[in-house]
Amino acid sequence: MPSSDVETIAAGKVTEARLIEVVFPQQTNHYGTLFGGQALALMDKAAFVVASRYARRMVVTASSDKTDFHVPVRQGQLVELIATVIATGRTSMTVEVVLYAEDLMTGDRQLATRGRFTMVALDAHGRPSTVVPLVA
Repeated sequence: MPSSDVETIAAGKVTEARLIEVVFPQQTNHYGTLFGGQALALMDKAAFVVASRYARRMVVTASSDKTDFHVPVRQGQLVELIATVIATGRTSMTVEVVLYAEDLMTGDRQLATRGRFTMVALDAHGRPSTVVPLVA
């Protein structure tokens, strides 16, 4: 790719990320539904992606707030995760993540899980680093 085709997206510009996964048997319990821990791992991954792109720094998860599980996600369904930076502090970002379950054959889709994660930006030495304030 010629260098003229390179686009640089600055810190503070990306506030949403979407990930899509398929739920496989090894991710499910004996009921054939997604383990809660697997759902949380997928949500944390989505929060990491959007926070990293927003801050353009290394980020770590500082905390996860209340997570609500609305409906079970079945083996074979798609999960779409939508992670959105909804607030910033001096070194932190609050990320809301929603997880939708979708039946591949019918297209039926419903909110399965919702939660919030606090992500902290780090400098090259692993210390908290400032982030660009979120513009409302």
